[in-house]
Amino acid sequence: MAFQLITELDVIFISYDEDNCEENWADLQDKVPWAKRVHGVKGSDAAHKAAAELSETDRFISIDADNIVDKSFFDIELDFEHPKLKGKAVSWAAQNHINGLEYGNGGLKCWPKEYVLNMQTHENADPSDSRNQVDFCWEDSYVQMTNQYSITYPNGSPRQAFRAGFREGVKMSLSEGGKVDPLNFKNSIWWGNYKRLITWCSVGADIENGLWAMYGARLGCSMTNLSDWDFVNVRDFDYLNQLFEETVKPQFEARPGKISQSIEKCYKSGYSWDSDSLRKAIINLGIDLRKGLGVEVAELDTIQSQFYKAAYINVPRMNKMFTEDELNQLRRLNR
Repeated sequence: MAFQLITELDVIFISYDEDNCEENWADLQDKVPWAKRVHGVKGSDAAHKAAAELSETDRFISIDADNIVDKSFFDIELDFEHPKLKGKAVSWAAQNHINGLEYGNGGLKCWPKEYVLNMQTHENADPSDSRNQVDFCWEDSYVQMTNQYSITYPNGSPRQAFRAGFREGVKMSLSEGGKVDPLNFKNSIWWGNYKRLITWCSVGADIENGLWAMYGARLGCSMTNLSDWDFVNVRDFDYLNQLFEETVKPQFEARPGKISQSIEKCYKSGYSWDSDSLRKAIINLGIDLRKGLGVEVAELDTIQSQFYKAAYINVPRMNKMFTEDELNQLRRLNR
């Protein structure tokens, strides 16, 4: 065995335009003064390749810009020569601040440098390769670890929360990267992703900008499954920003001079909106999803969201180091 400390690897912070990226970068620098940064590179595949090129070690740790890392992560030692890890990307779960979910979304990754330089995902994926069009996790050499070492905060602004929810509303609606039959929706996607989907769509009213994530998730699921919209667009952050600015944002913008308890303001962006109108749109999308796909989404309020997060047992990650009995036991608990 040849165990290696995480601190012996390059740590690279990957940011694009996240509204909380600067404070999260400052937090990481306090914990890892030698951390490096890739900023503003368009495309998930290209951004990770830029990180690989910046790395001076054979493996590197990538940290998404909306992520706050627990210090204990940097005490980890792993045997990267172990047959289950050698040459493979390693993913740790993150806890989502909005809805309490714990899975790979926004989590820490450990990448072999050459693996990243040679992979073809997202914008660089072969058009015929549906598995890698919008995510990394369908790569064959992608190992999911069970521990959670970070919290992801995708709620720095209405736009950021909407974009995060929309992306997961799309991706959790797919089966191995492809669309499914809306008439058999619940039975066509993996049960764990289904639970994550309805959680994104229902939970978060207790968190700043949480309603925007719920709205985004419902809209993403609806556009993917109840329209002819091309879901591959979900990988393009500029496209999603334009969708928010030109289509979503104007619908809820507060009228000048209107004084109401339902008016909220984001002080980072200066955007003011009518939260009552946003709630109504969430309800209407819920009606569409229940009618069109048969999904059990709910409009949970602040107290109900807090209860859900306290009671919910997160879906186990699909890892070859799990036994089928362990997976089935947790599956039964969640049904």
